Amino acid sequence: MDTRTDARTAEVRRDTRETRIRVRVDLDGRGDAKLATGIGFLDHMLDQVARHGMIDLEVECEGDLHIDGHHSVEDIGITLGQAVAKAVGDKRGITRYGHSYVPLDEALSRVVVDFSGRPGLAFDVKFSAGMIGALDTQLVYEFFQGFVNHALVTLHVDNLKGVNAHHQCETVFKAFGRALRMALAADERAAGIVPSTKGCL
Repeated sequence: MDTRTDARTAEVRRDTRETRIRVRVDLDGRGDAKLATGIGFLDHMLDQVARHGMIDLEVECEGDLHIDGHHSVEDIGITLGQAVAKAVGDKRGITRYGHSYVPLDEALSRVVVDFSGRPGLAFDVKFSAGMIGALDTQLVYEFFQGFVNHALVTLHVDNLKGVNAHHQCETVFKAFGRALRMALAADERAAGIVPSTKGCL
């Protein structure tokens, strides 16, 4: 079930045998977040996306964490992607492309996004640890793969430097939020225009 309004907001619910998820986004928000994923470090990362993306974000997830975090993390990425796609609509007047470099102490990450209408992920992050709190670092890739498949964006994620896995992951999510903010911003010189020579995205 999902809802879409004229404002750049959307709410999506995803119910499976493995997870029950509700995501609400306001792409023109203040960076407020209400998060209950069941995985504390993932809540922390999504808070970074909201704050640095200036996106109001609500995420509720009841998942099969007694197995592991895979289904919850992947399905949250999927549902967030669906919500962003609905909220952005036909993409008229947006900047379309966004990029950001974010440092945190010794770590540095770069994220580049294109609201192209074509899903694609290039992910080069070699985490220095397998777990950060209760988050399996292998699942960060699964989160972004789920997101790009359903937001229909091209996303390049590169951790350029980093020793501490917490720092590596945090720079990735902060840069992701900042890149989203740039890409989703209004392009005043192209108001009402789809940013593509094709005329649609």
